[in-house]
Formats: sequence, structure tokens, C-alpha cells
Amino acid sequence: MPHDRPHVAIVGAGVIGLSCAWQARRDGWRVTLIDPHPMRGSSWAAAGMLAPVTESTPSEPGVLELGLQAARLWPQFASDLTHDAAQPCGFNDAGTFVVGIDRDDASELTRVQSQLAAYQLDYTPLTPSEARARESALSPHLSSAMFVPGDTSVDNRALLGALTAVVDRLGITMLRERATTVDAQHVRTAAGSTIMADAVVVAAGIDTPALIPGLDIRPVKGQILRVLMTGATGKLLTATVRACVHGRHVYLVPRSNGEIVIGATMEERGRDIAVTVGAVGDLLQDAREVVPGIDECELIETWAGLRPVSRDNLPIMRIVNGVVVASGHGRNGILLAPLAAHVVKDILKGVVTP
Repeated sequence: MPHDRPHVAIVGAGVIGLSCAWQARRDGWRVTLIDPHPMRGSSWAAAGMLAPVTESTPSEPGVLELGLQAARLWPQFASDLTHDAAQPCGFNDAGTFVVGIDRDDASELTRVQSQLAAYQLDYTPLTPSEARARESALSPHLSSAMFVPGDTSVDNRALLGALTAVVDRLGITMLRERATTVDAQHVRTAAGSTIMADAVVVAAGIDTPALIPGLDIRPVKGQILRVLMTGATGKLLTATVRACVHGRHVYLVPRSNGEIVIGATMEERGRDIAVTVGAVGDLLQDAREVVPGIDECELIETWAGLRPVSRDNLPIMRIVNGVVVASGHGRNGILLAPLAAHVVKDILKGVVTP
């Protein structure tokens, strides 16, 4: 691209930063990404559920509204990315089963059904036997079940792979250095580099407050597991399963490569990223109650990551001290990625985005 085109420097190469870089490049900007470890933050550990309703809580209507907006953008986002990357991005529209184990868990499903009805979104109430007829690996001891076709998923690592391919194919510059200071037109790094740009975007997750002092973003720990379906298990699951198990939440998200992602905890532990026996034990115990065949799977990975969470759980997507900020997406970073990229693109154009 000619050097007379405007140049944007984007700090952070997780799913938000990569998505913003791709969309800015599509919009005619020269783009430089700055990140010492691209793709290795919370985006790498995520399950990739695109589930605005079943992930929501009644006390956070703003989070739900943004999630619904983002979910509507996802099919086109996935199609465009697959085209530009010339490889699949892992989008899976198989929908989500939501199940409960005991009577109290059934009340949680009733709440979710009320939200779906309030937003005129599709869902199908199922008896436990009907749910098992559609996903035979589900436990025979379910108390309640439903199917939500609009809650889809994406393989987070396939998504990151496609976004990385776009970086290579579209000539986006990747600088593997740690940013130390930023202003409206400069990024300086620990290696001594100074990147001059017409605009600067910070999408650095939990490291954003170090670059933009005063932002109230904290790390919230999540632990997650990956298991591999084997010849003994066959193809256990075809669609995502979200479950309430004696009041605790667990999800199981199948991948096309035979893996199942199981997660995820929410822990206020600062920057602690240790994988703990207790969390792994709880996740496996709950997953086994929902899908007993998990016992025969191979445990292939445990991981702990840090989500960037704002005070009100709403993402920060606005100009702060002349710098465009796209951070604080919490546990919904992958869901909100198309919306964040759209908002940042509008801000770069000078369009006021509500």
C-alpha cells in the first residue's frame, strides 16, 4: 500500500487487536501491530462460544444488548475472514444445548428461556429424553433441557490462525516488541523503537491500564481444559453444551479436530495464572455429570488465562487522551470482536459511534 495512505499503530495482537487490524487494513489504512507475544493471551485459551443470551446475567442488560449486536455480525464476519484468509476460521453454527441436573438448575433454564422470549429469540424446550435423542452422550439424569440455535461458536485457535493469515496476506506489519508508552501519534517500545502513526489503538487486554492510566480494567482468571475424543468414545458431541450442575456452570464445546473444550472458572486472583487441582477437579466432575463419556477422553491440555474485565463488565471502546481504546471485553472478547472492529473502524473514520 502506498505510504501516503494513513497509518494506524495497534498495540495488542489478541483477537480484538487482530480483528481491528484486519478491518482497518480493509478500509485502506497501513497497519502496524505491536505485541511481543501475538495470540498468546486470553484469546488462545478461550472456548469461543458466541452465546450472548446463555452467557448473560439479568443484572447486565447492557452486556446482553452488545452481545446480541455482535452475534448478528458474526456470520458475515466469518464469511469475510474465510475469504480474505483463504482458510477456514472455525465458525460453527450447530447451536447450543442448555441443560440442568437438579430441580434448582431447572429454574436457571427457566430464567434463560424468559430472556430469550423477551428478545424474541428462538429456542426449543426439550424433555431430557428429547435432548438425549439429539445428543446421545448427554446424561440420563438431566432434569431439564432446551436447544438455542442462535448461540453458536467458533474455534478460537482456527480463528486466530485465520486472522494471522490475513496479517500475512494483506501486508500488515507485525512488530514483536512490548509497548511501554503511547500517545495519539506514537508508540514507544521496550526495545527502543518509536512507531509514528496517524492514529494509535490500544487493544492490549489486561495490560491496557499500564499504557492508558486511569482505566479501570482488572484481570479475572479463568481455567479451562481440553480433552480429546478417542476411538473408545466416538464423536461424543456435535453441538455446544452449557450446563448448570447443582448451581455451578460448566460448558463443553466440541471442535472439528475431535477436541472438547471444558470451562471455565471466574476467579479474582490478580495476575495468578497457576492451574489448580481444585479448579480442574470441579470442571471434570461437572463435565462428567453432564456427559459421562468424558471419562474415556484423553486429557490433553490445562490452561489458565486472564480476561480483561471493566468495573461494569462493559467493554471500553472510545478515545481516551487521544488514543483509541478497545479493551475490557471480559469473557466475551471473541463474541464482541466483530463489533469492536466495527466501532474502531468508525472511530478511525471520524464517525461518532454510540
